[in-house]
Amino acid sequence: MNSRKDQLNAFDRLLTIMDELREQCPWDKKQTLQSLRHLTIEETYELGDAILDNNLEEVKKELGDLLLHIVFYAKIGSETKDFDIADVTNEICDKLIHRHPHIYSDVSVEDEEEVKRNWENLKLKEGKKSVLEGVPQSLPAMVKASRIQDKVAGVGFDWEEPYQVFEKLKEELGELQHEVEVQDQEKIESEFGDVLFSMINYARFLKVNPEDALERTNKKFIKRFQYLESKAKQNNQNLMDMTLSEMDIFWEEAKRL
Repeated sequence: MNSRKDQLNAFDRLLTIMDELREQCPWDKKQTLQSLRHLTIEETYELGDAILDNNLEEVKKELGDLLLHIVFYAKIGSETKDFDIADVTNEICDKLIHRHPHIYSDVSVEDEEEVKRNWENLKLKEGKKSVLEGVPQSLPAMVKASRIQDKVAGVGFDWEEPYQVFEKLKEELGELQHEVEVQDQEKIESEFGDVLFSMINYARFLKVNPEDALERTNKKFIKRFQYLESKAKQNNQNLMDMTLSEMDIFWEEAKRL
């Protein structure tokens, strides 16, 4: 691995390249915080894909893309004299030191859960009015639900045992089934949301990341369905003309593979 000096030199090289691109490249000169935003979100999802695939070479590349975006934002901030990369770096360093008193002060902690509780309490002391303030509004709903539950659990608003969460999930499923029978569409949607929220909460107790779990299932389904498509094509069959039973033969083959 590279030495600390090599790492710092590499970061300095990136800062120099960013200065040159911002000054000389027509595309880079035009970019703003707003124009980069959607590209940053896209890069984050690409990194997420690489992590799920455990493709470390791709993880390295996507981390580089994200690092470029951070440097890009800081460069734009320096041009407006609002902040630069040193401000960004020192801000996160100060925050980490302040929120880890068990490392940088004389506070003692028992375990990871106490660290999380202290973290949320420190944020409230910093002036946040709600533990939920830090949950971005634009997060996808599943990720947002997971973060909401993590946040409130950090201040003790939580179930004590997994079986309690599972009982709550069964209760919510019963309420959903009732509304399906009554056929009130608005209440069906509401109860369906409650079921999903309870499932995500149960995942937390099982130490499963629901977003990762669902995405792995998505990938598995895509792989199996594309196998079905390829087998149908090999047999000169059109999926639209096949029966479900015929398709199921190839689906079961895909599962065995």
